[in-house]
Amino acid sequence: MSINKYPLGNQNQAVARSASIISLATLTSRILGFIRDVIIARLFGVYIYAQAFVIAFRIPNLFRDLVGEGAANAAIVPVLSEYRLKHSSKEFWELANILLNLLAVILSAITILGIIFSPLIVRLIAPGFIGSADKLQATINLNRIIFPYILLIGLAVYAMAVLNSLKSFAVSAFAPCLLNIAIIVCALLFGEGTTGLASGVLLGGILQLAVQVPLLYKKGLRPKVILCFKHPAVVQIKKLMLPRLASSSIYQLNNFVDSIFGSLVAVVGDGGVAVLYFAYRLIQFPIGIFSNAIAQAILPTFSTQVLEENQENLKNTLSWGLRIVFFVMLPISALFMVLAGPLVSTLFGGGKFDFNSARLTSNALFFYSIGLTAYGGSKILQSCFFALKDTVTPTKIAGLALLMNVMLNALLMFPLKIGGLALATSISGIISFLFLFFILSKRLSGFGEHKILNSFLRILAATLCMAAVCFLVNRALNFGWALFCAALAYIFFCFIFGVVELMQLMHWLTHKNIKTSLWNNHRN
Repeated sequence: MSINKYPLGNQNQAVARSASIISLATLTSRILGFIRDVIIARLFGVYIYAQAFVIAFRIPNLFRDLVGEGAANAAIVPVLSEYRLKHSSKEFWELANILLNLLAVILSAITILGIIFSPLIVRLIAPGFIGSADKLQATINLNRIIFPYILLIGLAVYAMAVLNSLKSFAVSAFAPCLLNIAIIVCALLFGEGTTGLASGVLLGGILQLAVQVPLLYKKGLRPKVILCFKHPAVVQIKKLMLPRLASSSIYQLNNFVDSIFGSLVAVVGDGGVAVLYFAYRLIQFPIGIFSNAIAQAILPTFSTQVLEENQENLKNTLSWGLRIVFFVMLPISALFMVLAGPLVSTLFGGGKFDFNSARLTSNALFFYSIGLTAYGGSKILQSCFFALKDTVTPTKIAGLALLMNVMLNALLMFPLKIGGLALATSISGIISFLFLFFILSKRLSGFGEHKILNSFLRILAATLCMAAVCFLVNRALNFGWALFCAALAYIFFCFIFGVVELMQLMHWLTHKNIKTSLWNNHRN
């Protein structure tokens, strides 16, 4: 069987290679991020300064998603990818320059307004802080110092979007590591004050942008001032971006809703904002390493496949992406639920992160983990919608998720306290995934749902057996042995239940028997 007969397999393998680069970079960044969070946890616990940093840093992250990562994934990468195929190199870089100038103007305006209105913003998203003058003022001061990060990270993500549209992933993928390194170094140098955290964020933003500039220049970008933003592709990007901005706003509002409820000390207890932050950081580890990597690497492939008359390649790539996410995310979700307590204590325990901090954080982690697989799967589905140049549907689903999250937070926070806020996020995430899945299935007239369901059930069976082994070993021995035995058990039960994705992943990782791998992927 000739490999050339199966271009889809070659494309999937190229996506897997790109995703592996992004995953390695993200793994490095997440490890550094954990070191950063451990330092923050041990210096501040879940109390006043930790809460101030979480709120102050969350606001710039909102705009990073709005005009940075969200805009890049939904609008800039698909349009630039198509423009690169259909136009000359000179025209491509002219468009890139127009986008650079437009983003610089928008980001500068947002930064200035954010610094001016920081007191109002902090009061809106953390109303529970108003009762504590010290906590409120510390958060406002920190937010004002950090706000210029928006301009820096926005330009850094623009650079990532241009490089990704050229299918260059490595430098952009490793750039976030510099943020964590900068925060770690500055926090250790400045000690327990928040000055180190703020200066680290700003330094990290500068480094993330600076490291990508040489490669952009090498690829062909020659920055110049262009104040005229009239361009057909810019109009197309705006049309795609506006719904995505709304969708990203809704997603961030979900986080702010959690912050608002988490700041209500009288209901959920003290430290709720920081507890949710540390628990969600653990959840973001596998999402960033794998789901985001696959979604980022698969988007340019989706963007070119939608241009084909026959969308079978698009459907098969989508099916493959979801099955691979299930294969990785389901067992991780189970591990987080079974080992929530020892995992949190091992990673964050010590210093001011006391027993109460660990107990609250592990409780939130358990409930967040319920929705982990849905979070990862939604990333793949959203990438497909973006490639289809439909940013409206994900926005509507995000709006529905926001409403569900608000209602569930109000309902669940009384019986479950901080765990109820995490459970509300998981439930709304699962429902959002199901809506995206069935809408996209109808849009594409199916994309192998029976195969996906069959794969999901086999992986779920292997995961449940693995979780049982993990639970028993953890009770009998310790955390380390539980992890080791869980990994072996998962591989073993995947063979028992005939999980095809295990064999495919092994072929791609070892780069052996490629023909067999492509044949299995095509046949299944």
